[in-house]
Amino acid sequence: MRGLHYTDGPLDRAEPLRRDALWQRERLADPSSRIFPVWRSRSLVAEDLPQAVALAPGAALLEGCEEVVFLGLDEAGRACFAADVSALDERTGREPAEGARFTELRRVGAVLDRGQGAVLAYARGILHWHRRHRFCGACGSATESRDGGHMRACTGVACGAHHFPSSDPAVIMLITRDVGDGGQCLLARQSRWPKGMMSTLAGFVEPGESLEEAVMREVEEETGIRIAYPSYRGSQPWPFPASLMVGFRGQAEDGAVLRVNATELEDARWFSREEIRERKEIGLILPGRDSIARRLIEEWVEEGEGGRTAQTEEAQPCPAL
Repeated sequence: MRGLHYTDGPLDRAEPLRRDALWQRERLADPSSRIFPVWRSRSLVAEDLPQAVALAPGAALLEGCEEVVFLGLDEAGRACFAADVSALDERTGREPAEGARFTELRRVGAVLDRGQGAVLAYARGILHWHRRHRFCGACGSATESRDGGHMRACTGVACGAHHFPSSDPAVIMLITRDVGDGGQCLLARQSRWPKGMMSTLAGFVEPGESLEEAVMREVEEETGIRIAYPSYRGSQPWPFPASLMVGFRGQAEDGAVLRVNATELEDARWFSREEIRERKEIGLILPGRDSIARRLIEEWVEEGEGGRTAQTEEAQPCPAL
């Protein structure tokens, strides 16, 4: 499964340069460097034709920047940074500036160039990590950013622990069964989602279990269905706020009975390919086009059409789930 949104980032992460503080200071004074600002988890995006907006060092929006992280080098060899500008006041952050506006990435992710989306997701994710690790989880002392923002070190004399950016692994799976004409797939919803929206099952990986074990556990816990050993389909960075979505397909055991766990889900149902193709008529809303959940569903529908590409609808900005 290739071509997922927020993947295939174009930057060379240039790991050796993370430890060259002098080089980074010079690049932060170089007008050719590119800085991607993030304001309260929102990315700066051009309003007319959605595209990522990078600022040059010294731009007014960068005043009072709270955190700067070296992201890497672009294809032209220019240094790229992420900057947390959340200290900007509400008016400045919400009003457009020079044709650009701070926007929730998920609202434009499906229509952004995939490489640009990957860079914005990278910037959003790593700055979120910094905001959540200002204090040491071992001793409670303040931490400080090092290695170009790719490590935080505890300032406690007796501790000195090092903390590194990471993502929480989560499994996301499309479960199918061979019944009727062409089979069915299982979709579910949570009560907080928009009316009519349903998606694949998903859940976080717990300590001491493999990805495949997490898939089988989550499916049975939420729906009472046992599945055969799941198959891997692909993975996607998901910095909303800090996950790595690992996609699977699974086949329900023969005779499996659906029992919805009301503490986890509001509803779960089986859908045929025809129902998904005719979803507008039945009031079904699928997850956003930027998500691996959508790709898992479309992949299954395509299989029933001889592999025909199912990108029949123009991609539109999607609301966050």
